[in-house]
Amino acid sequence: MNYLAHCFLAEPNCDSIVGNLLGDFCKKLDEKSLSDELKFALANHRAVDKFTDHHDLVKEAKALFSPHRRRFAGIAVDVLFDHFLIKHWSVFSDVPYNEFKKETYQLITQGYSIMPQQMRVVMTSVVENDWFSNYQQLESTGYAIDRIAQRIRFKNNFAGALEDIILHERQLEQIFLAFFPQLQRAIITPYDGNKGLC
Repeated sequence: MNYLAHCFLAEPNCDSIVGNLLGDFCKKLDEKSLSDELKFALANHRAVDKFTDHHDLVKEAKALFSPHRRRFAGIAVDVLFDHFLIKHWSVFSDVPYNEFKKETYQLITQGYSIMPQQMRVVMTSVVENDWFSNYQQLESTGYAIDRIAQRIRFKNNFAGALEDIILHERQLEQIFLAFFPQLQRAIITPYDGNKGLC
């Protein structure tokens, strides 16, 4: 899953948000030094990714992408699912989307001091450039996917994934709507220790 979904599946506190995002920034990270709250949230991130990566519905979604893009279809699906989460927000949350986004950005900002350097740089950009708003429109979601393609360190044909998404949009949307409730039921239960204070 992508950043928005990981935040949505976290607990509404700083340590949980940071830890649930931390899974994408673990290179050279000394995990033993993390607080119990961060370790728990990191485990939640990994549980979400494992459930997602091995789910038959997600495999079905990836297979809808053209052969020359399929190697990176998982990336496109992750970002696209953030778009569908926003589109169907009221199905999954009683909190208005803009209110959730504002509170999440505040918690991310509060957590800058406990983030690894690379994560802090990326998350600063997420907040300052309002990445979560970019996922509201399908076209800007496609642009975000293309930016990821540009960062892949070797030549690839991943760019232009929006073409495949538009071609199969309805089917991909139905897959998301079937998959996401299953993911919600499968994630780790909330941390039962003291809440983090960052």
